[in-house]
Formats: sequence, C-alpha cells, structure tokens
Amino acid sequence: MPRYDAQPTLELSLCVPIMHTERLLLRPHRMADAERWHEMQSNPQVSEYTAWPQRTRRSALRQLKRRTRQTQLHRVDDVLAVAIERDGELVGEVSLQLRSLTAMTRCLEVSWIVHPAHQGQGIGYEAMRPLLAYARAHIHALLLVAVVHPANAASVALAHKLKLHPLPGTADRTVFVGRNGPLAVVAP
Repeated sequence: MPRYDAQPTLELSLCVPIMHTERLLLRPHRMADAERWHEMQSNPQVSEYTAWPQRTRRSALRQLKRRTRQTQLHRVDDVLAVAIERDGELVGEVSLQLRSLTAMTRCLEVSWIVHPAHQGQGIGYEAMRPLLAYARAHIHALLLVAVVHPANAASVALAHKLKLHPLPGTADRTVFVGRNGPLAVVAP
C-alpha cells in the first residue's frame, strides 16, 4: 500500500562525490578528521560569522559524526557535506542543502568554511565550482542561496564570485541568490 504522507523526493539521490581539483580533494567527511575539525569549528575567526554556539571538543565531534552521515541529497532539508582536503589535511568544507523540490522553485543553499590558515587562497571558490557543476548536472535546481554575515568580507567576495546577488539583509546576515543554470526567457 503506498504512503500518501511520504515526503517528495528527488528523482535520483545525489551522493557526496570524490573530486579532484588542481590543489584539492573533495570527499566525504571521516572521523579521522576530528582533531582538525575541532580546531576549525572552535576557531574564533570561523565561529564569529556563524550562527552556531562556541564548539567544545565534544560538540565538534558530535557535529562531525552528523557530517559523516550527511552524504546525500534526496529530500528537502537533506545536506550534502563535502570535506575539502589539501596535501592530506582537512582545510574546510563546502555543503549543499536542498531547500525546495518543486521544479519551478527547486533551490539549493550553499555554504562553505575554510580554515583560517588557508583563507585568502581561493580554496572556497576552487571547491565550490566543481560541486556546483556536479549539482547542476544532476539536480537541476533553479536557484542557489547563500546566507552570509555581512562583515565576513571573504565570504561576501566568494558569494559575488559565484555570481550570487545580495538581497536586503539584516545586521547579522545577508541572503545572496543566484541562478543555478539558464532560465528560459519569455519575450514581451
């Protein structure tokens, strides 16, 4: 008997890819990243621009465990968390969260974190480009959204580089939106 209360899903699930760029390896998170993950998550230069509370070693470990399971997009609010590795070391994360599923409003929220020691080197952009191309090829989301603290100049610059445009925001966040592919233009 079919379930009528079942949540809608994507036609095909999108799983964490393993991808290489010139300098980076994009891969699923693993528990072996725990020490470096805690270092990044508890760093004031990272946490000052996020909504999460200060991470203890224990809370960072819980978050990493969650991230190791966030490996596919299938339903609304699913997260695809992708570790960024450079020279064998975790240097950040890029992620996609499925926000809307209907064909006319299919939307992905994108986010990124780069370890402060690796900021300013184009790592966020280098990691987001292939991940967005992968999502574009498989999900056909119409819109991309990023929520950025307006004082985080590096993330604001990355949002612009990804061709996302700011909407009016608040003192603690700016929502950037952009297309995830071509839109059909209707002539007037």
